[in-house]
Amino acid sequence: MSAEYPIVAITGSSGAGSSTVIKALERIFWRERVKAVYIEGSAFHRYDRKTMREEMRKSKEAGRILSHFGPDGNHLDKLETLFVQYGATGTGMSRHYLHTKEMAAKYSQEPGTFTPWEQMDGDSDLLLYRGLHGAVVAGDINIAQYPDLSIGMAPNANLEWMRKIQRDTAMRGYSKEEVQASILERLHDYVHYITPQFSRTDINFQMIPVVDTSDPFGDEEMPTADECYLVIHFGKKFMPDFKPLLADIPGAFMSRRSTLVVSGSKMLAAIELILLPIIHDLIKQSRQLRNITDVPKDRGAGLLGVEE
Repeated sequence: MSAEYPIVAITGSSGAGSSTVIKALERIFWRERVKAVYIEGSAFHRYDRKTMREEMRKSKEAGRILSHFGPDGNHLDKLETLFVQYGATGTGMSRHYLHTKEMAAKYSQEPGTFTPWEQMDGDSDLLLYRGLHGAVVAGDINIAQYPDLSIGMAPNANLEWMRKIQRDTAMRGYSKEEVQASILERLHDYVHYITPQFSRTDINFQMIPVVDTSDPFGDEEMPTADECYLVIHFGKKFMPDFKPLLADIPGAFMSRRSTLVVSGSKMLAAIELILLPIIHDLIKQSRQLRNITDVPKDRGAGLLGVEE
């Protein structure tokens, strides 16, 4: 943790709803005039797409498990190094994983490859990580100790799988059968490395559908926001005053003393209300420690390094 150069980590697999948190944070950054450098968890995958398929084939023949959810499929040591360096100096090394043809075309590369490692913009107020391992502990690696704010996009497995199938078939060119196979191959690492992180995060957001999603591999329509509830659990570190939240979010209620429930359609507003005072305090303390008393209007604000 570093009060001088704070780190915010969003942990969750694809389809868990982290894009809404990103949108809420981007609004907050503009309001608070914060420059946040954005880091994709996929940048720390160990293999490009073609090599990963070959390595997975070899692992299966050898009776081993390899997936992007587990440590063997990622450079968790490099991610930890980045968090340490950013917390100490406000910069570090990262790159992009080019998921789609559109992303790859910008760099004249093939989809599923990486851009070169490069130094991040040194003029930032905060590091925002979004990926699978923002609170992971694996062997000697302990990523969970570094973020100043750790946000979990906790899984509702069937809903998450439905979203993954929809995204990977529509945007990444996979067949439905290929996506289903990848889900099955990742289950061991999902249970051992992904879900345990949500016991270490400071705030968890979890979308719960109130319509039938019992067969995520069938042809059911994706639940709309109005057909879901958002369950928000708070750890001790950032326990809010619930009375203003209950007053400001129509229909909100508490299911436990540390858990707020809101309509899925109010997700963006709820996240923004919850995260705004936290980000404000982190940045205020950071700027005090760095002796920043005035932020030039032409400095800019928002997210740096977004490619997705």
